[in-house]
Amino acid sequence: MATSNKSLQRLEVRVGNVDCEHDAASLKRALSGVAGVDDVKVLPKAAKVFLTYDPATTSVEVLKAELGSLGFPPQQGAGVPAAPKPWRNPKVLTSALSGLLFLLGWFIAQAGAPAPVPTTIHVAAILIGGYFFGREAIEELIFDRQVGIEFLMSTAAIVSTFMGEAAEGAMLVFLYSISEAAEGYTEEKTRSAIKALMDLTPKHALVKRDGRELEIPVEEIVLSDVFIVRPGESVATDGRVLVGRSEVNQAPITGESVPVQKQPSDTVFAGTINGEGVLEVEATKTFAENTVSRIIQMVEEAQERKGKSQRFIERFGARYSPAVLLIGFSLAVIPPLMFGADWQASLIRATVFIVAAAPCALVISVPITLVASLGTGARQGVLIKGGMYLEELAKIKTVALDKTGTLTRGEPEVTDMLVCAEGRADLKSSQQLLALAAGIERYSEHPLARAIVRHAQTQSVGLVEVTEFQAMTGAGASGRFQGRTIYIGKPDFFEKQLRVSLDCVRDEIERLQDDGKTAVLLGDDESIWGVLALRDNVRPNARKAIVALHTVGVQNVVMLTGDNTRTAQTIARELGIDQVYADLKPEDKVVKVRELAQKYGHVAMVGDGVNDAPALAEATVGIAMGTAGTDVALETADVALMADDLEKMVYALRLARRTQSVVNQNLVLSMVVIGVLVVGAVAGVFSLPIAIVGHEVSEFVVIASGLRMLRS
Repeated sequence: MATSNKSLQRLEVRVGNVDCEHDAASLKRALSGVAGVDDVKVLPKAAKVFLTYDPATTSVEVLKAELGSLGFPPQQGAGVPAAPKPWRNPKVLTSALSGLLFLLGWFIAQAGAPAPVPTTIHVAAILIGGYFFGREAIEELIFDRQVGIEFLMSTAAIVSTFMGEAAEGAMLVFLYSISEAAEGYTEEKTRSAIKALMDLTPKHALVKRDGRELEIPVEEIVLSDVFIVRPGESVATDGRVLVGRSEVNQAPITGESVPVQKQPSDTVFAGTINGEGVLEVEATKTFAENTVSRIIQMVEEAQERKGKSQRFIERFGARYSPAVLLIGFSLAVIPPLMFGADWQASLIRATVFIVAAAPCALVISVPITLVASLGTGARQGVLIKGGMYLEELAKIKTVALDKTGTLTRGEPEVTDMLVCAEGRADLKSSQQLLALAAGIERYSEHPLARAIVRHAQTQSVGLVEVTEFQAMTGAGASGRFQGRTIYIGKPDFFEKQLRVSLDCVRDEIERLQDDGKTAVLLGDDESIWGVLALRDNVRPNARKAIVALHTVGVQNVVMLTGDNTRTAQTIARELGIDQVYADLKPEDKVVKVRELAQKYGHVAMVGDGVNDAPALAEATVGIAMGTAGTDVALETADVALMADDLEKMVYALRLARRTQSVVNQNLVLSMVVIGVLVVGAVAGVFSLPIAIVGHEVSEFVVIASGLRMLRS
């Protein structure tokens, strides 16, 4: 997909055979010298290349052909590139041939053939099996000025051969080349989450154009296209329902377990699954900009962002590998020169040490676990924007939550209605009270007014005709009914401005307010006719989520709200929240988050991602709730929960803690294996074959351990 940017254009394409950062660096170096290419960016985890080029000098076709000639073929469509079949993979084939030559040479040697014959075969095994990682070692040394693991292995194989131990060198090359060949398949496994997300949307959509129904690729849908979603089909792209009613399963995007009823004017998201009805939907996002595409883009970018532990391991490895080479050289040279030790024995010990100390398992232990976790979280409707935030989430001990829209639904609801006996004589029932209140409020845009009207509609109560509506800012509203001016508003307005006695309802008002409800009075300038109570009700699973937060190790759950103290305290008691700070402005929330961080350390702030953006930015980790289809919320938070579900926050914390546990296990395992092998190598206890096998086995164990995070 190319987009214009002044005179330059941009090409985004997925390519095959990108298995690691070395492949990405090699590809970037090769493309940087191509005529017309202005800038190159490669995402190795996503196997994606971004090229900025001059269309006057080159073209998309030429650039794709260049990618193919470099050994990184562009992928057709939007799919994730699959690793080639083993019998078509050059790395697998060279590794297999190396292994066969190693065995052939060993059998020939056992049969008593002259030494040059098996040696020649083993040298061939080394050259063939070591072609790819040997080339990587040279490129890293020349272009990056780095001594990498590949250089250590290449050095050990060469030294073994010159010492007359070509069989050991061939064995080393064969086993290490297997691990290199397996890297592409491991990378493909970690991309399974991205592939699963891509598979959510259909490949074609049934679109209504010019009075006809056409089936077109989803990539060709344009804004305002009307497409048909039949029962059981996935929604092609984000849109607004025009015709039809149906239950839609949003679990693939938001993780919600219960289907959501959709009707005209409701929003539907790409990748969600239609139920039994037929929907006609107007496209509000193109395929490239819809919710699924945005999620995929965010996960891919997140997988490239490295956590602190990964950056530390990489910095450590950059210094550690040269140190291993230097120590190996010292072990080979110093004992013979200074202590008269046998040269061959010293060289063997040094070679074993270099293999034993190579930090392969240590280097891959962190990234493979983080990448798998980020993909798994995305499949469950939890977008974490990088390894650093996974690490920080695992340390969270204090969670601060906004009230409105986070702990509560964000929409007030009528909970109680009371008719005052001393009020209007012909007002006998709560239904009559509701009809009159809604008759006034039908003209108001206030959230409480809309809640009253909505409740009347839900109860099938007809609205009384009220004229001369007038809004009274901060107090309520008024209108004319049967020749009298009637009012609806706060108790203080009736008592202080209209000077109406509240004796008939005072106790009821206090009871309602103690329950965290807002009391609205209806009456005239002489008496109170009735009371309506409203409350922004808590989410059904809010208490369960708070209990779960404490269970996973959160010590302090704090509410930050702009609501009044009485309401905030009532909801906090109901939910089991530890601390409450009420009457806060947005800037006050920022101050409170900063104070909590100073007092408790790592703090997560949970809000709607828009109004709470400053507080989210101030927290160690900002978590935005209910962000499906909300671009601003997706951009502002470090973690985005696609559904309005507090339990997804608990899942995010559990995932982070589990990830950190696996990372720690891998690090300890890697260091223990390296430590044991190094001690054995220096002491002369371990032979080269033992060091090779121990090194490779530890690498595969760490990979398998990290891939455990692909499980939900």
